Amino acid sequence: MKRVLSRVRNLDVYPKVNEDFYSRTLSGGLITLASSIAIFFLLVSELGLYLQTVRETKLVVDTSRGEKLKINFDITFPAVSCVLLSLDAIDISGEQHLDIKHAVIKERIDNKGNLIQVTTHHHIGNPKMGKPIQKHGGEIQHNETYCGSCYGAELSSDECCNSCDEVREAYRRRGWGLMNPDLFDQCKREGFVQRIKDEEGEGCTMYGSLEVNKMAGNFHFVKSFHLENLHAPHDVKYYKEDGYNISHRINKLSFGDAYPGIINPLDGVHWFQETPNGMYQYFIKVVPTVYTPLRGPVIRSNQFSVTEHYKGLEISQRTPPGVFFYYDHSAIKVNFTETHTSFLHFLTNICAIVGGIFTVAGIVDSFIYHGHKALKKKMEIGKLG
Repeated sequence: MKRVLSRVRNLDVYPKVNEDFYSRTLSGGLITLASSIAIFFLLVSELGLYLQTVRETKLVVDTSRGEKLKINFDITFPAVSCVLLSLDAIDISGEQHLDIKHAVIKERIDNKGNLIQVTTHHHIGNPKMGKPIQKHGGEIQHNETYCGSCYGAELSSDECCNSCDEVREAYRRRGWGLMNPDLFDQCKREGFVQRIKDEEGEGCTMYGSLEVNKMAGNFHFVKSFHLENLHAPHDVKYYKEDGYNISHRINKLSFGDAYPGIINPLDGVHWFQETPNGMYQYFIKVVPTVYTPLRGPVIRSNQFSVTEHYKGLEISQRTPPGVFFYYDHSAIKVNFTETHTSFLHFLTNICAIVGGIFTVAGIVDSFIYHGHKALKKKMEIGKLG
């Protein structure tokens, strides 16, 4: 047993020196202090790097199909009243969503940008005068089911338009202009024209979200009063006389959910128009993005880049005034993955820091000690100089 212990003792690469042979110097103490301070700061720095989350980026081909795209928006129109503002969406497949109201809220603002009333879903309200007129032309009778006329815009004989909104929607489907709402019983009873007059000079903030197919398309904010189909000829003369000002401020615009570090380039952008009418266009390239955090669920969202263009209203082009957002999808998807340094790597770096500094400090101390000793010896024998 003693022989085994003796052999193990002989393996010691850290031989101990008797204290009687120690020689402590001032330079050694200063070097030890400096190296200890350096070790401390490097260890703190390494600990910070170990605790820091690193985001790795990887580009892959986007192979997803049949998904939906969620668009979040908050846009202020200081010179367009809420009753005259409409949100439409269309994609390259031909699917249209006209005068979108679901998950969309409008807020009336005055000419100074102050809120006039609390959020409203922008319904015209209840009838104000007279009994509703039935499709056959007579007033509604007691216990009779109401079925209002669509004034020639119905798609089937049994279709009813029981509100001004439904008449306007029927005319929109047909691509017909609705130039005098007071000619329609529903709009007259609901005071639609009076509401337009009441909101004259006001602005509107529209915010909410909409879901569209994941394909190229556009959504746009246009005048809801004309209610003509997007591809039908527009009455440009009416636009010019009415002075439709498309000044706007984009408070927020994003495609999908937010994730750490996301930048939406249109947030806070504003454009003010001095002359009425015109068409302001944003061409957006949507880049699918997947964010995988260290903890928590995976976030599937989108980034986007954008270019802008303004086109003045020309009778020959017959383009409707409004703010248009044209979007298309990139074939490349960005994957963000949160990672941090492994513990073994952190431990290796700690050992490298401590061992490296002590080794370098030992070399410096040995150089100074032996150099001073040699210099002192030369001075004693008179060989210096």
